[in-house]
Amino acid sequence: QNAYEVTVDGEPVELTLREYELVRFLASHAGQVFTREELLENVWDYEYYGDVRTVDVTVRRAREKIEPDPEKFRYLLTKRGVGYYFSRDLEGPGTE
Repeated sequence: QNAYEVTVDGEPVELTLREYELVRFLASHAGQVFTREELLENVWDYEYYGDVRTVDVTVRRAREKIEPDPEKFRYLLTKRGVGYYFSRDLEGPGTE
């Protein structure tokens, strides 16, 4: 099986490996903002070489799956001009 599962509001949600690793990393550092470059190094495990769009695409796809309201994000949040973070007000999805 290629999917990785998290639980959102008591419901299982399937993510790809990279989406899962991104959500898991941010949730394990809830409230801490990471730049796209830092996420590439920590989640993708490679140095920044100029194209950070892959981070934005993965965040967008993960949000489409785990966010209950596409207009108001609860989990994967953006710090404008800086990067992404996981809400510190919630437990990480799938963490028990």
